[in-house]
Amino acid sequence: IPKRETKKIKRFQEDIRDRNFLVNQGIIYTYMSNYTNSPCAACKFLRRKCTSDCVFAPYFPPEEPTKFANVHRIFGASNVSKILQEVAPHQREDAVNSLAYEAEARLKDPVYGCVGAISVLQRQVLRLQRELEETNADLMRYAGCLGGETTSAYGGRRG
Repeated sequence: IPKRETKKIKRFQEDIRDRNFLVNQGIIYTYMSNYTNSPCAACKFLRRKCTSDCVFAPYFPPEEPTKFANVHRIFGASNVSKILQEVAPHQREDAVNSLAYEAEARLKDPVYGCVGAISVLQRQVLRLQRELEETNADLMRYAGCLGGETTSAYGGRRG
């Protein structure tokens, strides 16, 4: 193990010992304490302290830094904060996912965003519906050519 990694492991073990001692003494840690948890992706990106009442923390975990970076680039942190405060708590996760999807789409297609993706999908559905209609018409023509006779499962004609 490299010397640098050994030092990190020792520091971590010391932190665990200190934490266990403090817990045994009745000192309670807050959920978002920087001592025990890393700051959320938003606070890390904005270079600010992540507090226990951080509006971004539940929706922008530290493992997903690009999610917040994209949302911030398109909408701005202040606007996202206002949106999250105005939306009902049970809808916030859906709101953040929508913002993240729109931000990613805007970065890929700055003019149309997710509307461009929807348009592409609608054209694809129309094309597939036309193809299905043509295939059904071909099947009807084929069935008509057989003169109303039915075929067995093995392809042979039945009476």
